[in-house]
Amino acid sequence: MTPMVVSLLLFASLTALLVMAPRVSPPPLVVRPEDKPPAAAGVSAGVAASGGGGGGAAGVGEGAEDLALFRRVTLDAGEGSAVAAAPKVAFLFLTNSDLTFAPLWERFFAGHGGRFNVYVHADPAARLLLPPTPSFRGRFVAAKPTRRGDPSLIAAARRLLAAALLDDAANAYFALLSQHCVPLRPFPRLYNTLFPPGAAHHQRLPSYIEVLTGEPQMPERYVARGEDAMLPEVPFDRFRVGSQFFTLARRHAVLVVRERRLWRKFREPCLPESQDSCYPEEHYFPTLLDMADPAGCARYTLTRVNWTASVDGHPHTYAAPEVSPQLITELRRSNSSTHEHMFARKFAPDCLAPLMTIADTVLFKD
Repeated sequence: MTPMVVSLLLFASLTALLVMAPRVSPPPLVVRPEDKPPAAAGVSAGVAASGGGGGGAAGVGEGAEDLALFRRVTLDAGEGSAVAAAPKVAFLFLTNSDLTFAPLWERFFAGHGGRFNVYVHADPAARLLLPPTPSFRGRFVAAKPTRRGDPSLIAAARRLLAAALLDDAANAYFALLSQHCVPLRPFPRLYNTLFPPGAAHHQRLPSYIEVLTGEPQMPERYVARGEDAMLPEVPFDRFRVGSQFFTLARRHAVLVVRERRLWRKFREPCLPESQDSCYPEEHYFPTLLDMADPAGCARYTLTRVNWTASVDGHPHTYAAPEVSPQLITELRRSNSSTHEHMFARKFAPDCLAPLMTIADTVLFKD
């Protein structure tokens, strides 16, 4: 073989390596090997990246690490990637405080290690004092600051989805939860609901996301960034609202991470006088999915929330004296006979003990 041929082959090999590297290299380190996320590093990264957009919103700017992560999803994590014999559920915890209910989730996960993964986006400004339990240990994704009623919550959910898509091709469903969420049913009940035993392997799975129209608060929320700020991408008749907590099928998780057109609208800051009507995390996901694939959405969420006696825009928070078998029965029921709830929020930390007491006899007894 002549030196010229060797040089040409070497050049071709290097070119192929550069082109294919994003596809064949292992996923980025999306989970930390330590027990705790490093607060200082996370804050620095979030502040440095936030200057690129968002108009003062917390952690909305997408730095180089976010863009690289999303690009990997575009290249690697298509709908057909989840081909494992046993599909998995990715549990995405979005938190700004301790994961108080981790012991209850451990009881929920016990014995089902091959069918789930856990991912945690912890606001780097939060002080997490409780040591992670086994399923949460080392499962923290690179995080940026978040704030309620702010597009940073959308950005955090996109970050969680991207990390989970790349981490395990078997992840077929992605359940977004908060630190105040608890499971209402045993794991097998959830799994069989998401993956019906008799369903065809190729069946397109629905996403369980609440999609509502005609709600009284929608006109004010639509113009929160300015009267015509959402046009032309989102006319008012396509504007939707729903719970920020959802369970997405893989194809929709990929869609959310890849999507840029609507995200550019929803990431814009609300006007100062409209802050009380600014909840982009309740609008972006249902609007996007209803525009892209309305037939693929169940149009309800699997997470029960009690909005009666809400305070300052927050749902009712259950305290320890309210926990009982009767409460769990009530939370499981929906307002229709078409579905049942698998998770519920919002529970105060002191609910852990009474919930653990009824875990085996009520929560996880089918």
